[in-house]
Amino acid sequence: MRRAALIFAPLRLALLGLGLLAVVLALPRALTAQDGPAMLVADEIFLEGAARLVAQGRVEALAGTTRITARKITYERSTDTLVIEGPIHLESAAGDTTILAESGQMDSRFQSAILKGARLVLDQQVQLAAHQLARAEGRYLQLYKTAVTSCHICATGDAPLWQIRARRVVHDAEEKQLYFEGAQVLVRDVPVFYLPYLRLPDPSLKRASGFMIPSFSSSSVLGTGVRTPYFIRMGAHRDLTLAPYVSTKARSLEFSYRQAFAQGDIGFEGALSRDDTLPGESRGYLFAEGGFRLKSGFNLSFDLEATRDDSYLLDYKYSEKDRLDSEVALTRASRDSYTTAALVHYHSLRQGEDNATLPSVIGDFSHEIRRFPRAFGGELRLKGKVHSHYRYSDRDTDTDGDGESDGRDVARLSAEASWQRLWTRPSGVQAQLFTGLAFDSFSTTQDSSRATTASELTPMAALALRWPLHKLSRGGAHHVLEPFAQLGWVGGSTPDVANDESTRVEFDEGNLLDLSRFPAQDRRERGAMLAYGLNWSRQGPTGWMSSLTLAQILRRQHQDDFSVSSGLSGRHSDLLLSGKLHSQNGVSLTGRALLTKDLSLSKAEARGAWTGQRYGFGASYVWLGVDPQEERTSTVAELSLDGRYRISRHWTSSTHMVYDVTADQAAEAGLGLQYRNECVKIDLSLSRRFTSSTILSPATEMSLTVGLLGFNASSRDTTYARQCKD
Repeated sequence: MRRAALIFAPLRLALLGLGLLAVVLALPRALTAQDGPAMLVADEIFLEGAARLVAQGRVEALAGTTRITARKITYERSTDTLVIEGPIHLESAAGDTTILAESGQMDSRFQSAILKGARLVLDQQVQLAAHQLARAEGRYLQLYKTAVTSCHICATGDAPLWQIRARRVVHDAEEKQLYFEGAQVLVRDVPVFYLPYLRLPDPSLKRASGFMIPSFSSSSVLGTGVRTPYFIRMGAHRDLTLAPYVSTKARSLEFSYRQAFAQGDIGFEGALSRDDTLPGESRGYLFAEGGFRLKSGFNLSFDLEATRDDSYLLDYKYSEKDRLDSEVALTRASRDSYTTAALVHYHSLRQGEDNATLPSVIGDFSHEIRRFPRAFGGELRLKGKVHSHYRYSDRDTDTDGDGESDGRDVARLSAEASWQRLWTRPSGVQAQLFTGLAFDSFSTTQDSSRATTASELTPMAALALRWPLHKLSRGGAHHVLEPFAQLGWVGGSTPDVANDESTRVEFDEGNLLDLSRFPAQDRRERGAMLAYGLNWSRQGPTGWMSSLTLAQILRRQHQDDFSVSSGLSGRHSDLLLSGKLHSQNGVSLTGRALLTKDLSLSKAEARGAWTGQRYGFGASYVWLGVDPQEERTSTVAELSLDGRYRISRHWTSSTHMVYDVTADQAAEAGLGLQYRNECVKIDLSLSRRFTSSTILSPATEMSLTVGLLGFNASSRDTTYARQCKD
């Protein structure tokens, strides 16, 4: 029978001869380990005697989830075995296990087998070449005289970059683990070290207990040390990582715990240390976060940030935060309502800030709904908010010289009702009418300079006009020019309450048409005002996109609560200039500036970047003028540079630098170099911090990390893979 296919069903079997039928009835057991149909396809199938079935010439056997291709398969009914002549190709349906061999023999259910000259490929990443491969109990693969690697092996016979040779390797298909006996690690055929026993995870296993790749670092603060993480799998939904760090100047134990629940997850990370920086003292930190989905659409989230001393996070490179915030929040968002309740604790690590006199404990509750009344159209919004902040100090006077009470505590109740509606005229002019009424009530304690209670009723109204104009140029570019203006009015007066929350104000496109640009309700803009400006955007046929915004605000009365550098103080605001530029080839420019009457800068920021497949470069610049109200007694000018360049297929370099333009010196700089191919990744980095203070000193750090891809990380990015030479 040429290219015959035998699909075992009673109707097909009835067509075969009695001798062939007796053999065929036993064959399904040899071609499947489970109940179900089996199929054999070959160029030629015939009987030899009464108990032997032979299939030869491009043979394919499909049984259950396994497919075998070979040159010849012989089924011996007397021994209930398959004798296979290679080259043999055995592959699972999922494609995560492939076996190649020269010849072999299997039992009737594929539960036991012996293959000669075998090569096992796991998840298309790790390959194991063995003199002999044996399968036992349908679960274990035992390989003898084995070489293991995830590197490409070329026909030239060159040794792989790294490999593990072992006397015996056992692959547990259920646990997805590799067990080595007499393992020897070689780099370019040079033995590096010997391990009598070694266990590594199957590359298809995402989580497995065991040691992770160590990293080496050298720091002028902590000395030269090694970090050796150990991962502990604590079931299907939680795990713990312990990472001892030992250096010439420090001893530390880092930990990370994660757990997933049906409706949320939690995570903790931290460290405990002893070092020469603070001899005899224990140092440490703890960060935690989590979130849960509750009933009725509510979400509960929390995060915790704590450290034992102010410089610990920077010394050990755990975080660059200089103000820690811990929060517990309950939120619910729907199409027409939003509710949030939060309790926040702040702890400052900044030099010169006293946590006892800072608002450290913050409580907030807010609820907002919107309705669309049919009677008069538009959108009706109702808002309510309760806020309080607490200082640890119990003094009701100013003792630190900042002009404010050291222990002042404030509670505020705010409510607002507003209505707005948008009309679009046939000419394209858009008109939006807004009107509202707000109520703010304050309670102040531990401040002898102010009244205990204060309240204010604030009416407000605004009319905004926009006229977007569109033009299509001959070259196919789309231009949109949009002049806009808003006439607004806010009544009432500012009550005699402290400005605790609105000391920092940003003037940008996001709040350009707001009636109050203060971030909180302890301050509101008052009086009549006119905001006007121009938006322009262009989208070219080749992908270039650009935009520009010019805007200014005019008022009838001064706004003394705004700082000078905010750009909003006085009757005339600074001129807001903002622009963006993007292209398909990876060029992007973003800039924003506030210009005074004489067109000098009061605040500016810019970011430029150019990215491609092999490179990425960026630069950022920030300029802030002198502003005593924002506790800035000198000009701040900072330039940041960062870059990445892929030198070749395997080598990638990176760099970053922060330069203090005002002081004319570097604040921070770093270099990185990475080598990567299909089986290894090596990261080398060097960084230097130049700044110093009473708690920080300049520091230099160098680190080296080596990862074997295929076991501890995915290596599916083929752009890094080596290519064999002809």
